Amino acid sequence: MSGIKIITDNKKATHDYAIIDTYEAGIVLLGSELKSLRNGQCNLKDSYVSFVGDEIFLQKAHISIYQASSYNNHDPERIRKLLMNRSEIDQIYSAISEKGMACIPLKIYFSKGRVKVQIAIAKGKTKGDKRDSIKKREVNRELQRAVRHSKR
Repeated sequence: MSGIKIITDNKKATHDYAIIDTYEAGIVLLGSELKSLRNGQCNLKDSYVSFVGDEIFLQKAHISIYQASSYNNHDPERIRKLLMNRSEIDQIYSAISEKGMACIPLKIYFSKGRVKVQIAIAKGKTKGDKRDSIKKREVNRELQRAVRHSKR
């Protein structure tokens, strides 16, 4: 994947949710927000995607204030419009209308000079599901260690 530079990942999302489907969306930004993103000053923790009318928006994504800008700065947690095809928006809307489904951002990245947001349709994990995924991850680590040690 050449030409892609990841700005930030939402690591908490993969811990709290089971990812079902992913989409790529453009985002409407101000100039100072773009400069902050180039410096990597972004946080997706606790952010989510919502619908207002028939449009889709990113909420609670924190893009820090650009320090070199004086009076033209932005609100760090303002609501930002996402740009997607109508058919994709309709698919997401119908999927999250089911009980227990949510639409969350996974990562923000530069792709060919443009800022993109990878959003996912996800189902919330229960406490038991989280424990199971932690156990699976630990077992996989132990297997990898055993394979490495047996090769020596």
